Amino acid sequence: MIDMPKKNVLSFQLDPKLFEPATDEEKAQQVNLRPSVSFFKDAMKRLSKNRIAMICLCLIVIISLIAAIVPSVYPYTYTEQDVTRKNMEPFKYSAKEQAKIDKGEKIFPHIMGTDSLGRDYAIRVIYGTRISLLVGLVASVIVVIIGILYGSISGYFGGRVDLIMMRIVDIIYSLPDVLIIILLSVAIRDFVSTSTNQLILKLGSGMISIFIVFGLLYWVGMARQVRGQILSIKEQEYVLYARSCGASPSRIIRKHMIPNCVSVIIITAALQIPSAIFTESFLSFLGLGVSIPMPSLGSLASEARQALVSYPFLLVFPAVTIFLIVLSFNLLGNGLRDAFDPKLRS
Repeated sequence: MIDMPKKNVLSFQLDPKLFEPATDEEKAQQVNLRPSVSFFKDAMKRLSKNRIAMICLCLIVIISLIAAIVPSVYPYTYTEQDVTRKNMEPFKYSAKEQAKIDKGEKIFPHIMGTDSLGRDYAIRVIYGTRISLLVGLVASVIVVIIGILYGSISGYFGGRVDLIMMRIVDIIYSLPDVLIIILLSVAIRDFVSTSTNQLILKLGSGMISIFIVFGLLYWVGMARQVRGQILSIKEQEYVLYARSCGASPSRIIRKHMIPNCVSVIIITAALQIPSAIFTESFLSFLGLGVSIPMPSLGSLASEARQALVSYPFLLVFPAVTIFLIVLSFNLLGNGLRDAFDPKLRS
């Protein structure tokens, strides 16, 4: 092998070693450590690695399926009464039912027992769960729609518009929720009594007032979150480019700003659902929720309080259901927050 002469430091001649093929080890160093994926897919991948959040998500799905499917196949209804089987413990039969069983008839057991009027308690808890989930879903939709519109307009235009809109938000924050719900319940009671709409008659004044209050009061948190995001991105280059091209404010907000606020919207909506469910249960406990005989988890807990010493299971089932739903949504919301936070990306 011929030794190459040592290159002069002051020479402009190129070193041939700079053009040698790269080794396999050098090529491996240039390979990307992680494939290129979208922000949403990357967040979902990180969420799937959060075991607690995934367990809570599965629990929410199971509870939702039970609340949606079981009432259509369950042999009892939430209004069916039989005083011969009142206040029975779980999986117990009344004397009348036991006599039918002795004759060879098949009687479906009362999985959670019965209440003071002989109504199957399991189907009432399931219907109460359905009401709670419905309230959480409707509340989150209302909060998302109003909060996004209000917060994006306030953050985009800024200045005096933002000042006035944020002062309105501060005023709404100071309003007492329970007092507003009581006033609305009284105000629309006459409307419900004279209405012919079956849905309105079924929900009653308390439930309608809850939905109205969520539309009037509970969107302010979402609006503040969206406004903060809009303020941070409205001076970005792509927004300035859209303005220079003559794009209207509505198009800039819809096409360029709101899509970049999706993570905040998802997290806030997920955390709003348990808050709405807990609020509905609390108001139903006070008698301001759905109308009798439609059950709610809060109203079931309120009724069970009167017989807490004699029949504690009547309080345990709705209380545990509320606990599981609220805890699952809260932990899932925390998991979504961790997954969608770019600062936590490793």
